[in-house]
Amino acid sequence: MVARARADILPAVLSDLAAEGAWLDATLASLDAAAWNKPTPAPAWTIAHQVAHLAWTDDQALTAVTDPAAFATLTKRMLAGEVTVDGAAAEGSALPPRALLERWRAGRYGLAAVLAAAPSGTRLPWFGPPMSATSMATARLMETWAHGQDIADAVNAPHPATGRLRHIAHLAVRTRDFAFTVHGLTPPPDPFAVELTAPDETLWTWGPADAPQRITGTALDLCLVATQRRHRSDTGLAATGADADRWLDIAQAFAGPPGAGREPRDREPRRSAP
Repeated sequence: MVARARADILPAVLSDLAAEGAWLDATLASLDAAAWNKPTPAPAWTIAHQVAHLAWTDDQALTAVTDPAAFATLTKRMLAGEVTVDGAAAEGSALPPRALLERWRAGRYGLAAVLAAAPSGTRLPWFGPPMSATSMATARLMETWAHGQDIADAVNAPHPATGRLRHIAHLAVRTRDFAFTVHGLTPPPDPFAVELTAPDETLWTWGPADAPQRITGTALDLCLVATQRRHRSDTGLAATGADADRWLDIAQAFAGPPGAGREPRDREPRRSAP
């Protein structure tokens, strides 16, 4: 199955964003207060930090849509170092778990509503180039899934792989050139062939089928690598060609400076081809 065209899929992305949020919400609601202090794979971040980050980012996305001037002020404060992601997460993590959960619920519900109502063609400000409502919803799905993965790892909860990964995998492919640029590298001139096995065992593909640079593996593994939740050596991803191989080292589906990534869980040699 070829990855479908991205024409007007905002309702589908919002539906998947709601479903991913509902899964994480149910996981969090099952935890006692002490569990919110458990460390997650993100250094120095507990489960409470993870949720606080999601709540804060949803709040800022809502502001970007409803009050661009206030969002521009926030951006300036962040550039000046007056507001930081870690600081916002630490501040939010001090809330009682139930209050923090309610804050995240209110923010994500409010954001979904304004994105659904955004006129077609609207460009929304963000930390970087303005984006469409569909792109913003996709970015929120990616972050919800990625931070949900950290929380699932912290409490040994299963994180079901679903068709929702298609949006995250597409974002990973679209941000290939950004990943090279943010590392000070020149993006490869030609697209890669990306062939991923979906959770239902169908095939999702991007790029020319005969491209010499190729990535193959599962959609789940690419999403884990591109959100930097797993080191590539802990996945079954295979790269053909030097540029594709390099991309798996630096893939980054989120905005901002280069992420530090995660250390390998095992030391098996990476799977790659010349």
